[in-house]
Amino acid sequence: MSRLAACLVLLTLPAVAAEPAITPRRPVHTYSIVARDPVTGDLGVAVQSHWFSVGATVPWAEAGVGAVATQSFVDPSYGRLGLELMRAGRSAPDALNGLLAADSASNVRQVAMVDAQGRVSAHTGRSCIAAAGHVVGEGFSVQANMMDKATVWPAMSQAYRDSKGDLAERMLTALEAAEAQGGDIRGKQSAALIVVSAKSTGRPWQDRRFDLRIEDHPEPLKELRRLVTLQRAYNFMNEGDLALEHKDTDAALAAYSSAEKLAPGNMEMVFWHAISLVGVGRVDEALPLLQRTYAADPRWRELVTRLPAAGLLPDDPKLLSRLTGTKPKPAK
Repeated sequence: MSRLAACLVLLTLPAVAAEPAITPRRPVHTYSIVARDPVTGDLGVAVQSHWFSVGATVPWAEAGVGAVATQSFVDPSYGRLGLELMRAGRSAPDALNGLLAADSASNVRQVAMVDAQGRVSAHTGRSCIAAAGHVVGEGFSVQANMMDKATVWPAMSQAYRDSKGDLAERMLTALEAAEAQGGDIRGKQSAALIVVSAKSTGRPWQDRRFDLRIEDHPEPLKELRRLVTLQRAYNFMNEGDLALEHKDTDAALAAYSSAEKLAPGNMEMVFWHAISLVGVGRVDEALPLLQRTYAADPRWRELVTRLPAAGLLPDDPKLLSRLTGTKPKPAK
């Protein structure tokens, strides 16, 4: 019988005593948060640790299903199986109880889950390394182990409750509150943040609003915040592209402008904003933007000349000459 099947059976039976602990897998001691946005229904998980590539094992999330953080002496199967159980209709508390009952090493696990309805459950095993604990609130849970002091997870809970903004911002604020209390007793190394949409589109790559990992960095949370801002900018770029597909030029250009404000030095955004302006006949507005990209790297000018063949600009020598600031090539 698979562990998933065993969990489904155990969920219908009285709780059973845990077996003696097996040899733990990876000691990913850390602090994390799982949460559901009460306004949008988005689901998220965020984590920081003094462990390389914490994002590879601790955070799990699926649109319309739930989010999981599995840590301490981590067993990554809690992530996969937890999502499978919630996808099958189990609540987060039921899913976690079933997995714990089937785990002979539950005393060294720390796990939290939230489902798409906002139901939450968390577990801190009695053998997790101090300071360790968790707080479950309305639609969220914060948890930590091997912390500098026992004020870490209460500070995370308060920061999340008091914070404003979208789910990514509120989870980041919780992580930063943990670090302000001393965080991991060993220091800091990696971080990760995932936010998925409230409902699944059937296209997982579209459902992930944020999927960011800092593998190894002296200031992982500062780097994570920088990337969250950059991701917001690219999300605006995607909104602009979608608006153009729907022939809403004003909305598209407003989205591109918002992206540039968040990432003013990003020439990729400036360039495609300019190309979009050309596409709707606003060449005069595009020229200053293109000049900015050329000043940053002259190869952007060469890229312009390659776009007609891909159908992204008209095959018009006079227009290309105007865009690139060069003389038209003679006709063959």
